[in-house]
Amino acid sequence: MFVPSMYREPDPQWIRELVRRNPLALLMTNGADADGPFGTHLPVIADPAAAAHDSPDLTGTTLLGHMNRANPQWKALRTGTPAVLSFAGPHGYVSPTLYPFTPAAPTWNYTAVQLRGVIEPIESAEETLSVVRATAGTLEADFGNGWDMTDSMGHFRRILPGVGAFRFTVTRSEAIFKLSQEQNRETQGQVCRHFQEAAGGQREVAEYMTRMAERG
Repeated sequence: MFVPSMYREPDPQWIRELVRRNPLALLMTNGADADGPFGTHLPVIADPAAAAHDSPDLTGTTLLGHMNRANPQWKALRTGTPAVLSFAGPHGYVSPTLYPFTPAAPTWNYTAVQLRGVIEPIESAEETLSVVRATAGTLEADFGNGWDMTDSMGHFRRILPGVGAFRFTVTRSEAIFKLSQEQNRETQGQVCRHFQEAAGGQREVAEYMTRMAERG
Protein backbone atom coordinates (compact mmCIF):
# COMPACT_ATOMS: atom_id res chain seq x y z
CA MET A 1 0.00 0.00 0.00
CA PHE A 2 1.39 3.40 -1.00
CA VAL A 3 1.26 5.84 1.93
CA PRO A 4 2.57 9.40 1.42
CA SER A 5 4.36 10.59 4.56
CA MET A 6 1.72 13.23 5.39
CA TYR A 7 -0.94 10.51 5.61
CA ARG A 8 0.87 8.15 7.95
CA GLU A 9 -0.68 7.26 11.30
CA PRO A 10 0.38 9.69 14.05
CA ASP A 11 0.55 6.89 16.62
CA PRO A 12 0.87 3.10 16.14
CA GLN A 13 -2.09 2.62 18.48
CA TRP A 14 -4.30 4.08 15.74
CA ILE A 15 -3.61 0.93 13.70
CA ARG A 16 -4.80 -1.36 16.49
CA GLU A 17 -7.85 0.84 17.09
CA LEU A 18 -8.92 0.91 13.44
CA VAL A 19 -8.65 -2.88 13.13
CA ARG A 20 -10.69 -3.42 16.29
CA ARG A 21 -13.36 -0.93 15.24
CA ASN A 22 -13.55 -2.37 11.71
CA PRO A 23 -12.96 -6.12 12.05
CA LEU A 24 -14.37 -7.14 8.65
CA ALA A 25 -11.20 -7.71 6.64
CA LEU A 26 -10.42 -8.75 3.08
CA LEU A 27 -8.06 -11.73 3.20
CA MET A 28 -5.93 -11.86 0.04
CA THR A 29 -3.71 -14.75 -1.02
CA ASN A 30 -2.17 -15.92 -4.27
CA GLY A 31 -3.43 -19.09 -5.89
CA ALA A 32 -1.83 -21.59 -8.19
CA ASP A 33 -2.08 -20.94 -11.92
CA ALA A 34 -5.54 -19.70 -12.93
CA ASP A 35 -7.10 -20.34 -9.53
CA GLY A 36 -5.89 -17.13 -7.90
CA PRO A 37 -5.46 -14.62 -6.55
CA PHE A 38 -8.12 -15.16 -3.89
CA GLY A 39 -10.01 -12.68 -1.72
CA THR A 40 -12.53 -13.33 1.03
CA HIS A 41 -14.27 -10.87 3.37
CA LEU A 42 -14.34 -12.19 6.93
CA PRO A 43 -14.23 -10.95 10.53
CA VAL A 44 -10.82 -11.08 12.18
CA ILE A 45 -9.91 -10.62 15.85
CA ALA A 46 -6.70 -10.55 17.88
CA ASP A 47 -6.03 -13.87 19.60
CA PRO A 48 -7.18 -13.31 23.21
CA ALA A 49 -4.60 -15.82 24.44
CA ALA A 50 -1.74 -13.75 23.01
CA ALA A 51 -3.12 -10.24 23.61
CA ALA A 52 -0.65 -9.47 26.41
CA HIS A 53 2.22 -9.72 23.91
CA ASP A 54 0.69 -7.58 21.18
CA SER A 55 2.63 -4.60 19.81
CA PRO A 56 0.92 -1.21 19.28
CA ASP A 57 1.04 -1.53 15.48
CA LEU A 58 0.11 -5.26 15.59
CA THR A 59 3.49 -6.44 14.25
CA GLY A 60 4.07 -9.92 15.64
CA THR A 61 0.45 -10.19 16.73
CA THR A 62 -1.56 -13.37 16.14
CA LEU A 63 -5.00 -12.80 14.62
CA LEU A 64 -7.80 -15.33 14.30
CA GLY A 65 -10.29 -15.81 11.47
CA HIS A 66 -12.49 -18.42 9.87
CA MET A 67 -14.24 -19.12 6.58
CA ASN A 68 -16.34 -21.76 4.86
CA ARG A 69 -14.31 -24.90 4.08
CA ALA A 70 -16.04 -25.02 0.69
CA ASN A 71 -14.31 -21.76 -0.22
CA PRO A 72 -11.60 -22.42 -2.86
CA GLN A 73 -9.33 -20.03 -0.96
CA TRP A 74 -9.47 -22.27 2.12
CA LYS A 75 -8.59 -25.31 0.03
CA ALA A 76 -5.51 -23.50 -1.31
CA LEU A 77 -4.18 -22.42 2.10
CA ARG A 78 -1.05 -24.05 3.48
CA THR A 79 0.91 -23.37 6.64
CA GLY A 80 3.24 -20.47 5.90
CA THR A 81 1.11 -19.10 3.05
CA PRO A 82 1.88 -15.35 2.65
CA ALA A 83 -1.25 -13.24 2.94
CA VAL A 84 -2.58 -9.70 3.29
CA LEU A 85 -5.45 -8.59 5.49
CA SER A 86 -6.98 -5.28 4.38
CA PHE A 87 -9.24 -3.30 6.73
CA ALA A 88 -11.26 -0.30 5.54
CA GLY A 89 -12.04 2.35 8.14
CA PRO A 90 -14.26 5.46 8.01
CA HIS A 91 -14.27 7.24 4.64
CA GLY A 92 -16.22 9.75 2.61
CA TYR A 93 -16.32 11.87 -0.55
CA VAL A 94 -14.95 15.42 -0.42
CA SER A 95 -16.68 17.75 -2.90
CA PRO A 96 -14.82 20.84 -4.22
CA THR A 97 -17.81 22.86 -2.98
CA LEU A 98 -16.33 22.48 0.51
CA TYR A 99 -13.20 24.40 -0.49
CA PRO A 100 -13.06 28.21 -0.13
CA PHE A 101 -11.13 28.48 -3.41
CA THR A 102 -11.29 27.47 -7.06
CA PRO A 103 -10.24 25.68 -9.20
CA ALA A 104 -10.20 22.52 -7.10
CA ALA A 105 -10.48 18.78 -7.59
CA PRO A 106 -12.72 16.33 -5.73
CA THR A 107 -11.12 13.66 -3.57
CA TRP A 108 -11.91 10.96 -1.04
CA ASN A 109 -10.91 11.04 2.61
CA TYR A 110 -10.34 7.56 3.96
CA THR A 111 -8.62 5.41 6.56
CA ALA A 112 -7.28 1.91 6.02
CA VAL A 113 -4.87 -0.67 7.39
CA GLN A 114 -3.09 -3.45 5.56
CA LEU A 115 -1.42 -6.25 7.48
CA ARG A 116 1.06 -8.60 5.83
CA GLY A 117 1.74 -11.95 7.39
CA VAL A 118 1.60 -15.72 7.16
CA ILE A 119 -1.32 -18.11 7.54
CA GLU A 120 -1.55 -21.24 9.67
CA PRO A 121 -4.71 -23.28 8.93
CA ILE A 122 -6.18 -24.98 11.99
CA GLU A 123 -7.22 -28.60 11.56
CA SER A 124 -8.19 -29.50 15.15
CA ALA A 125 -11.97 -29.39 15.72
CA GLU A 126 -11.56 -28.15 19.29
CA GLU A 127 -9.17 -25.39 18.26
CA THR A 128 -11.55 -24.40 15.47
CA LEU A 129 -14.36 -24.25 17.99
CA SER A 130 -12.24 -22.03 20.24
CA VAL A 131 -11.70 -19.62 17.33
CA VAL A 132 -15.45 -19.48 16.64
CA ARG A 133 -16.18 -18.90 20.34
CA ALA A 134 -13.49 -16.23 20.68
CA THR A 135 -14.72 -14.45 17.55
CA ALA A 136 -18.35 -14.51 18.66
CA GLY A 137 -17.43 -13.35 22.16
CA THR A 138 -15.21 -10.49 20.98
CA LEU A 139 -17.64 -9.18 18.38
CA GLU A 140 -20.62 -9.45 20.72
CA ALA A 141 -18.71 -7.53 23.40
CA ASP A 142 -17.73 -4.78 20.94
CA PHE A 143 -20.88 -4.52 18.80
CA GLY A 144 -23.65 -6.65 20.28
CA ASN A 145 -26.26 -6.53 23.03
CA GLY A 146 -24.97 -8.95 25.63
CA TRP A 147 -25.90 -12.20 23.86
CA ASP A 148 -24.96 -15.33 25.83
CA MET A 149 -23.64 -18.06 23.51
CA THR A 150 -24.12 -20.88 26.03
CA ASP A 151 -27.34 -22.18 24.47
CA SER A 152 -25.78 -22.10 21.00
CA MET A 153 -22.82 -24.39 21.68
CA GLY A 154 -24.67 -27.39 20.27
CA HIS A 155 -25.34 -25.45 17.08
CA PHE A 156 -21.69 -24.40 16.90
CA ARG A 157 -20.59 -28.04 17.07
CA ARG A 158 -23.06 -29.06 14.35
CA ILE A 159 -21.74 -26.51 11.86
CA LEU A 160 -18.08 -27.02 12.82
CA PRO A 161 -17.25 -29.50 10.01
CA GLY A 162 -17.89 -26.73 7.49
CA VAL A 163 -15.72 -24.13 9.26
CA GLY A 164 -12.09 -23.52 8.36
CA ALA A 165 -10.26 -21.54 11.06
CA PHE A 166 -6.79 -20.06 10.82
CA ARG A 167 -4.13 -18.07 12.63
CA PHE A 168 -2.53 -15.07 10.95
CA THR A 169 0.82 -13.84 12.25
CA VAL A 170 1.45 -10.19 11.36
CA THR A 171 4.91 -9.51 9.94
CA ARG A 172 4.31 -5.94 8.77
CA SER A 173 1.61 -3.32 9.17
CA GLU A 174 0.83 -0.23 7.11
CA ALA A 175 -1.87 2.37 7.60
CA ILE A 176 -3.17 5.42 5.80
CA PHE A 177 -5.19 8.22 7.38
CA LYS A 178 -5.91 10.53 4.43
CA LEU A 179 -7.81 13.33 6.16
CA SER A 180 -7.20 16.55 4.17
CA GLN A 181 -3.74 17.09 5.68
CA GLU A 182 -2.67 18.70 2.38
CA GLN A 183 -5.14 21.56 2.96
CA ASN A 184 -4.83 24.57 5.27
CA ARG A 185 -6.58 24.67 8.64
CA GLU A 186 -9.55 26.66 7.33
CA THR A 187 -10.27 24.14 4.59
CA GLN A 188 -9.73 21.20 6.95
CA GLY A 189 -12.29 22.74 9.28
CA GLN A 190 -14.83 23.08 6.45
CA VAL A 191 -14.40 19.44 5.47
CA CYS A 192 -14.53 18.28 9.08
CA ARG A 193 -17.79 20.14 9.73
CA HIS A 194 -19.27 18.56 6.61
CA PHE A 195 -18.53 15.08 7.93
CA GLN A 196 -19.80 16.00 11.41
CA GLU A 197 -23.18 16.81 9.85
CA ALA A 198 -23.21 13.75 7.59
CA ALA A 199 -25.09 10.54 8.31
CA GLY A 200 -23.75 7.22 9.50
CA GLY A 201 -20.10 6.29 9.52
CA GLN A 202 -18.94 9.52 7.87
CA ARG A 203 -19.10 11.17 11.29
CA GLU A 204 -16.20 8.93 12.26
CA VAL A 205 -14.16 10.63 9.53
CA ALA A 206 -14.74 13.90 11.40
CA GLU A 207 -13.68 12.23 14.64
CA TYR A 208 -10.34 11.23 13.16
CA MET A 209 -9.89 14.65 11.53
CA THR A 210 -10.49 16.35 14.87
CA ARG A 211 -8.02 14.11 16.64
CA MET A 212 -5.44 14.69 13.91
CA ALA A 213 -5.86 18.48 14.20
CA GLU A 214 -5.52 18.35 17.99
CA ARG A 215 -2.18 16.64 17.61
CA GLY A 216 -0.98 19.61 15.56
